[in-house]
Amino acid sequence: MAEEMETERSDVREDGRRPPRAVVGSHRVEEEMFGKAFDGNVIKRIWAFVHPYRTQIIWSVVAVLTFTAMQLLIPLIIRYAIDHGMQAGGNHEALIWSIVAFLIVILINYAASYAQETLVGNVAEEVLFDIRRAMFSHLQRVSLSFMDKTEVGRLMSRLQGDVNSMQEFLETSVLSVGDIALLFGIVFVMLYLDFKLGLLTLCVLPVLFVVRLFWLPLARKSFMAAHETNSVANGALAEAIHGVRAVQGMDRQGVNFMLYDDKAHANLLTHLTAARYAQVMVPIVDSLTGVAMALVIVVGGARVLNQALDVGVLVAFLFYIQRFFDPIRSLTLQYSVMQRAMASGQRLTEVLDVPVDIRDAPDAKVLSPQMDGSVEFRDVVFGYDPKYPVLKNVSFKVNPGETVALVGPTGSGKSSCMALIHRFYDVQKGQVLVGGHDVRELTQDSLGRQIAMVLQEPFLFTGTVFENIRYQKEEATREEVIAAAKAVGAHDFIMGLADGYDAILGERGGNLSLGQRQLISFARALVADAKILVLDEATANIDSYTEMLIQKALVKLLENRTGLVIAHRLATIREADRIIVLQNGQLIEVGNHEQLMANRKLYSKLYNLNYASFDDIPDTELEAAVTTGSST
Repeated sequence: MAEEMETERSDVREDGRRPPRAVVGSHRVEEEMFGKAFDGNVIKRIWAFVHPYRTQIIWSVVAVLTFTAMQLLIPLIIRYAIDHGMQAGGNHEALIWSIVAFLIVILINYAASYAQETLVGNVAEEVLFDIRRAMFSHLQRVSLSFMDKTEVGRLMSRLQGDVNSMQEFLETSVLSVGDIALLFGIVFVMLYLDFKLGLLTLCVLPVLFVVRLFWLPLARKSFMAAHETNSVANGALAEAIHGVRAVQGMDRQGVNFMLYDDKAHANLLTHLTAARYAQVMVPIVDSLTGVAMALVIVVGGARVLNQALDVGVLVAFLFYIQRFFDPIRSLTLQYSVMQRAMASGQRLTEVLDVPVDIRDAPDAKVLSPQMDGSVEFRDVVFGYDPKYPVLKNVSFKVNPGETVALVGPTGSGKSSCMALIHRFYDVQKGQVLVGGHDVRELTQDSLGRQIAMVLQEPFLFTGTVFENIRYQKEEATREEVIAAAKAVGAHDFIMGLADGYDAILGERGGNLSLGQRQLISFARALVADAKILVLDEATANIDSYTEMLIQKALVKLLENRTGLVIAHRLATIREADRIIVLQNGQLIEVGNHEQLMANRKLYSKLYNLNYASFDDIPDTELEAAVTTGSST
């Protein structure tokens, strides 16, 4: 339990960015709050998706009302047949007309029922598709600052479970129009047939309203609890699946199972409670139906014996009473559907309303492919949280065709520099220029086409090797893809796969080794043929032999390209044209390997410690090197 509670903390890391919160044990109030039982704002937002299909909605309502009218007409036909066709002596003509009318009503009833089910189902599916497409499109554009603090499991729950709740609501809401019309229609017809007997039937309704008065708050609370525990359980499940390698590697299966079992069991209990509240009204309504029918039979039967009431009217009343509580039962069950829909709609609109902080300026320029490829930082101040700046007045320039390495201890701001070049974030102060243009003045698409990135953790998509390599440049030919793969040394192992370049990769390329996945990501960056190549610790997880192959290939491939390399291994940065040393978000020194060694400052101090990587240096020695390096 202590481990679970530990995940609740929201400490700020040394680089100022708040770490993504673990799903296990997490509790986001904003995601588990419920809206009103009927939220006009949610309805307004969802209507924007329904509006294109308003013609189908109108016809579906017409079909529902037609179906309802037929349901009201059937008991009246039966009443007419009994009182006029089956009276003493019999009236065959009235009976025949009753049969004909009954058949016509049944046919209309069938057609209306088919139309309402088809129209409502199709509209609900179309709206479901549009909402999912809108959410996916928006999530592809939201700022990375949102993704940094958002759990994937919760987003998946919204894209799937919450959208399905809205689909269920759309399907039932149109049918609810029929239920309401049927309810009022039955009341009107019963009062029309016999006012006193109609009032007697309606006398059971106050009991139902009193019961619902006490039921609604308890039911609402149970639905809230069920949705909350479901969100937590889904988040825990998603995290456990994504982290299965770490779980097995640390032998945490038993502990994780117990933690998830607690959440799943809590989810079970809350859903059982919600189900009981959702179903408790059904036997109550059924009992009230029996009471109403008993009253009509006793009182109405006595009036029939006294010849004060026609038999057909009594039979029609029994039919209407039997149908009278059906819409009440249906509307009661639909309350839980509406409750879930309002909660789901609120969360869906929250995602759709996430601001896209990084937007193209109205007069944004298209970055030309003929731009020189230079990169410049001018007095850049940046922090993921403005209160905790990661970069502090950093200035440097990377000339066209130059390869520059950014080095420094963890948290010094190297990856932040790379993110700013691609404009994943905007600076708080200063400027980041690419090709002589402030990145805020360029279109994001054109900027992205001129920057190819290779990250420490390669991400491959489900599909063929060929499709993954040309992911950034879809128009790339097979020859270009093969040439890029050969350049980075990936061609041989690709040809060793069952289908070569047409081999299907599993999720995240799980059927390849880490080194092989990284080689494919290198080939992907190279086939993009961008002016700027960014390597963000791309060789950190590759074995020495693979790294040697890549280093040889990069010497040739970086010709006529600007290269920015983040590396912790000191051996990989000595060949760079220049080395920029960062410490605590500040630029400490700049120069090539020989110059920095001659300066006898931070870089040389760290290099002379004979560690293979900055990350291997103990904190005590690192602090000592920083102190002596700064004072030299």
